[in-house]
Amino acid sequence: MVEQFFHLQQHGTTVKREILAGVTTFLTMAYILPVQPAMLSQDFAGNPTGLPSDAVLLATCLAAAGATLIMGLYARYPIALAPGMGQNAFFVSVIMTLTAAGHANAWQTTLGIVLVSGLAFVALSLVGIRSMLLDALSVSLRNGIAVGIGLFIALIGLKNSGIIVDHPATLIQLNQAGPLTIDWAVFWFGFLVTALLLVRGVPGAILWGILGATALAALGGQLQAPATLIGLPQKNVFFQIDLVGALSLECLPFVLLFLYMDVFDTMGTLIGVTEQSGLAQQGKLERGRQAMLADAIGTVGGACLGTSTVTSYVESAAGVQLGGRTGLTAVTVATLFLLALPLTPVISMIGSYPPITGPALVLVGAMLAGNVTKVCWSDASEAIPAFLIILGIPLTFSIADGIALGLIAYPAVKLCGGKPREAHWIMYLLALLLVAYFFGRSWAG
Repeated sequence: MVEQFFHLQQHGTTVKREILAGVTTFLTMAYILPVQPAMLSQDFAGNPTGLPSDAVLLATCLAAAGATLIMGLYARYPIALAPGMGQNAFFVSVIMTLTAAGHANAWQTTLGIVLVSGLAFVALSLVGIRSMLLDALSVSLRNGIAVGIGLFIALIGLKNSGIIVDHPATLIQLNQAGPLTIDWAVFWFGFLVTALLLVRGVPGAILWGILGATALAALGGQLQAPATLIGLPQKNVFFQIDLVGALSLECLPFVLLFLYMDVFDTMGTLIGVTEQSGLAQQGKLERGRQAMLADAIGTVGGACLGTSTVTSYVESAAGVQLGGRTGLTAVTVATLFLLALPLTPVISMIGSYPPITGPALVLVGAMLAGNVTKVCWSDASEAIPAFLIILGIPLTFSIADGIALGLIAYPAVKLCGGKPREAHWIMYLLALLLVAYFFGRSWAG
């Protein structure tokens, strides 16, 4: 039955190889389990967002398992999905923006925004008009967003771990007391272990680094052992969504940005992983619509369960390298996400101490920053808006505001530079919406 459904022989693989590939992919992306609750349960200033850590972990496991299962059984690709790094930081940024604007139910509205963007993604996948949306943002802007988010994630990792601290004159500085603290020891040990394993190409390098840092933190007395090592999440935020607030004109730019990020991430990952495995030729996917739909449904389900945008993971390439070629690899990953749920007490303990997860944020940020080479620096009309995004995201400490700077600048620079047709009409509309939003926010403030 497995052979008939997945066509293992046709793809030159076996059940054993597919399962091993699935285990490898899971190990490379399992770092999201402690990182996601830690990021979504508090904002960048350390204040609670309102989302309970347990609830986020439950939503993460269920959303990742569900979306990956759809990818495996419907699209039949060896690609795993989970809440995306970058999108989770943007999610928190939107919560902070809405909170500052006076929204009493900011996180519920943000979940609603993710839901609306996911439904829009489903519609685009069903009707097959993705090309217009994909053409709206230039390659330089898309990669500028990835780089800016990478720098921002790294900054958050360093700040939360106590490596850098506030300073009244220079805004931030290196923590002078750092070398004498256990926080530094745990962070740099985890960082060096992870970096060494990444250099050597060891599968699951980030996860092993987290486990190594956890062991050192435990030896240093920084972790409080849970009452039990086995247990399920005690809280959930299922369907706690403010859909009315998400459909307001004020939130429209956020909906579009979430949609852009999810579509571009998915397309890039699908093409990259399937090209590597020989399942795509020149970027064309035989079951591309099904794969995009699996991703979109994952985002809708994730929002309903209580987590940020679900997207295809580039870490799936690790399983492909070991021979994963069919949806059986994805089914294996989905099963492992469900099996991780009983380890909630241990995962929550790890996520409660930022120096453990900080190295993962810094090194994932470094990977995202590699997209800087894809910005067209030779064209000033492309480079300047992309640079504003790259610089604006970490310096404003807001992904939303940083992206907005570049999206407003892009059509303006193109228009003033005598290249108005190089900017899609959607960009002009989005820029006007963002300008109106900023004026409204300033007036309200």
